Amino acid sequence: MYGLAESSIGQILSRLNMNDSFFLATKVWTEGKPNGCQQMQESLQKLATQRLQLMQVHNLIDCDTHLETLREWQEQKKIKYIGITHYTENAFDELSHYIKKRPYIDFCQIPYSITNRAAERYFLDLCSDFEIATLINRPFEQEGLFRHVKQATIPIWAREFGCSTWAQYFLKYILAHNAVTCVIPATNNPKHVEENIAVGQTRLPEKKELKKMVEYFNAI
Repeated sequence: MYGLAESSIGQILSRLNMNDSFFLATKVWTEGKPNGCQQMQESLQKLATQRLQLMQVHNLIDCDTHLETLREWQEQKKIKYIGITHYTENAFDELSHYIKKRPYIDFCQIPYSITNRAAERYFLDLCSDFEIATLINRPFEQEGLFRHVKQATIPIWAREFGCSTWAQYFLKYILAHNAVTCVIPATNNPKHVEENIAVGQTRLPEKKELKKMVEYFNAI
């Protein structure tokens, strides 16, 4: 699914002798227990490790089967945490069902952005109530947010909480929610990585500021 990502990371960490120093997470995304086990074992080999911090069932594909396998792997200490994912807000009810039904689920990966705020209705609070760590995908709506603000400038007041770029503006909005654990802004540009990391070096916007951020974005 992610091309050479796993093998590239495994090679880099092996050369640096740092395989045990990173929080490694990946997904299983096939049907059937044998295929799931084979796919996860291949991920371990590509990442050059004997143990992953997090394995997730991608898009709830054959979820019941894989969750049982992940419980076994957790007992065998091949993985530390178990997660489930989906890329659309239409799956929130089904994700909620699994969170309530399977108390051993540790992580949930969902879509959430300044323009897609469906998770704010109840789902993020549910994750918080059940002490589920959250990973946020599509924070930029696959570059859609950047296209929206292409001719606009960052408001001066956003600099009060450390925003100097639109990427930081969008990431700050997400991270300000107390139920958000981590945001996944995909990039292949090292400068963008530095820009994204800088988000964590200044304060997050407060409730009134978040409302102002949405209003400004919607007015563009």
